[in-house]
Order: sequence, then structure tokens, then C-alpha cells
Amino acid sequence: MTWVGFPVAIAVGLLVVPAGVRGLADGGLVRSNYRGVDAAFPLGAVLATAALVALAPLAFLNDRADLDLLAPDLRQWMPYLLGVAFLGFLDDSLGGGEEGAPRGWRGHARALRAGSLSTGAVKAVGALALAAYVVSGRGMESWRYLADVALLILATNLFNLLDLRPGRAEKGLGLLCVGLCLGVWTLAPLELLGIFAGPILVGAWFTLRERAMLGDTGSNLLGAVAGVWLLTTLGADARLVALVIVGGLTIYGELRSISATIESVPPLRWLDSLGRA
Repeated sequence: MTWVGFPVAIAVGLLVVPAGVRGLADGGLVRSNYRGVDAAFPLGAVLATAALVALAPLAFLNDRADLDLLAPDLRQWMPYLLGVAFLGFLDDSLGGGEEGAPRGWRGHARALRAGSLSTGAVKAVGALALAAYVVSGRGMESWRYLADVALLILATNLFNLLDLRPGRAEKGLGLLCVGLCLGVWTLAPLELLGIFAGPILVGAWFTLRERAMLGDTGSNLLGAVAGVWLLTTLGADARLVALVIVGGLTIYGELRSISATIESVPPLRWLDSLGRA
């Protein structure tokens, strides 16, 4: 019954996410998006909170009532999921909105060479440490261990690069979920991380309507979910293929404009704008 976490998280998200968006807006926590529209920010903090609210009763019943409501592997990945969300929140709070703040890996590398430790660099180092920790202990060869750490880190960063238009990162995560579930013919991704997927699904309505923005908190969380799904669903060789694809997309996103590419391809442009205000 590990699938129960997903509908429970959707129900919790329907209660928590709208209230969280109102709370952010009422508290003056807003930021202008690419069109200059003020939106509640960062929605990612609300999504992580909703996941924890859903986790509370599920964890209690899973242990005390001896019910199979949570995947046993969830405890292995929770430090990374919540850790990178927290690191993203630091970036949103302390450095994400500064004019001229370093962007992307190259920007943070230039800041380090100039003797400035940006919040983005702290986020990158912290995410690397968390990834190295949660991927360890799986009995893999050294090079496969390093490859899995790289896949987790790159997937997290890729969703930072995708989150430049409302709903784009959520659509990317949704397509990945559908592809993995159909490709491997399993519901394991939703069974493992349904408590996060539920609030993300609810939150997508608010980002698409430009009422809220994920921020680095949210894009980190979505990227972490994507990375964990890839690591836990794919076989060893398939993960290497995924690493090449994710790595290639990351390099492209660092050097070129993903938004410009999407706008130049009609099917991608249609999908990207689908559901947007």
C-alpha cells in the first residue's frame, strides 16, 4: 500500500499549498517573474512543508499500526531531498535575488576565483556532500558510485536551469515520471516519493497561473526528486545513459539559452505554454 502516500499528499497539498501561497503573499514574500508579475516566493518552501505534513500521519501509522504506507527506501533519500531544498532556501533568502548575483556554475566559479563565496557555491558544495552521503553504502564499484553521485547532482542542477518559465520544471518532472513508469512498467517512483509528488502537482497550478514561483528551494526539490527517481528506477547501464543525457542538457543549458531553444521548436513551445495564464 505504499501508493497511498501519493493521494494522501495530494489531499494535504490541496489544504496546505493554497494557504501557504496566501501566507507568502500576505507576508510580502513576493518576487517579480520574467514578465514583471509579482508572485508568492519561494513556493518550494511550501511544497516541502506540505510533504512533511503528509509524512507525519503516514509515518505514525506505518510504524504503530504496522501498515505498509511508506517505501522503506524513503529514509535513505530524505536527507538529500530536504537538504537541497534547505540549501536552495538559503540561496533564495540570502543571494538569489541580488542584482548581478552569480548565476550558473561558471558564475559561481568566477566568484570563487575573485575571492567571494556566493550562496550558490555554498549550495553546490552542500548538495555534493549530501549526494555523496545518500548514494553511499549501496555496494557499488567506485566508478559507478561516482557516476550515481554525478547523476543526482546534475539532475538537481538541471531543474534549476529549467525553472525559467512558469510550470516548465513541473512539466519536465511529470514527463520524467510518466516515462519511467511506462518504460519500466512500475509505480515505484510514486510509491517512493509520492509525498513530494502530490504537493508538487498541486503547486503547479499556482506556478502556471503566475501566482507563485518555485525559487531555488522548489527547483532544487524537483531536481532532487528527479535524480532519486532515476537512481532508484533505472538499472546500472541505463543510469549511465541517463548521466550522459542529463550531463549534455546541463552543459547546453549553461552555454546556451534553453528558453530560446524551446521557443524555436513549435511542439516544445506548445508544450511549454500549455496551461499557462
